Amino acid sequence: MIPKLDKRIRASQFRNRLAQAMQHSGTSQSALARAVGVDRSTISQLLKGDGARLPNAQVVGECASALGVSADWLLSLSDRPETAADLLATSLTLTQAERALVDEQIFDWHEEAAGMKIRHVPAALPDMLKTRAMLEWEYSPHLGRTTDQAIRASQDRLDWMRNSQSDYEIALPLHEMISFANGEGYYRDLSVDLRLAQLSHFADLHDQLYPRLRLYLFDARRLFSAPITVFGTQLAVLYMGRNYLAFRDTERVTAFTTHFDQLVRQAIIPARDLPGYLSRLAIPLTG
Repeated sequence: MIPKLDKRIRASQFRNRLAQAMQHSGTSQSALARAVGVDRSTISQLLKGDGARLPNAQVVGECASALGVSADWLLSLSDRPETAADLLATSLTLTQAERALVDEQIFDWHEEAAGMKIRHVPAALPDMLKTRAMLEWEYSPHLGRTTDQAIRASQDRLDWMRNSQSDYEIALPLHEMISFANGEGYYRDLSVDLRLAQLSHFADLHDQLYPRLRLYLFDARRLFSAPITVFGTQLAVLYMGRNYLAFRDTERVTAFTTHFDQLVRQAIIPARDLPGYLSRLAIPLTG
């Protein structure tokens, strides 16, 4: 919160910030006067006056627009000189999402968050935890990317996780794992052998990587989540199917983090109990 300032202090800061903005943008007094639509002497007075008066809102707004800063910053109502549009462009980006795993943007985000906790709610089963057979089944129908590329990208992601100092938490809807084990819905074409191998692969990776990799199963009837990933404290990404919506402002990253942590706290199957649960899912498939 910006503290309330004495009129003289605010006027003095206005003059200082106006001079800073002009210097940063390389704008002369004459050029600014032309852009604002006032005499050069008016700009000179704004810069050199020593009273408590501020220019009218029209002049402040025109100066801000001409110099590419916010009027709030000129008036010491904000500590950020960027305009609202610039702040939005910085804090929110829309990136095209690949259907296959060969996605350099995703990998760049992982590397950016190296050493920080990564929180992930996948759209389906986590790609980097899938067997080769599972990846071949899932990605071979998609044109433009070979299955080998998808498999290499998945292995690269897993290798990165093994070698980085990041903790990796994954929260998955319980019904997704049940549907997979039973071969229902999206997974209806998967053979029993493939499903058993995948369940075993989940258990093996848990044994190898726990506690740095933790997989939780939550009940979507109690708490729903769209596919999201939170990379440390700097970035939260929402998966929309054809695009990623990436947020970098503190308020939204914190909101995504709080949401994810609630999924973990309310998990029906916590990470420590995952191996036993996977074994129970596999029992009907081995009969």
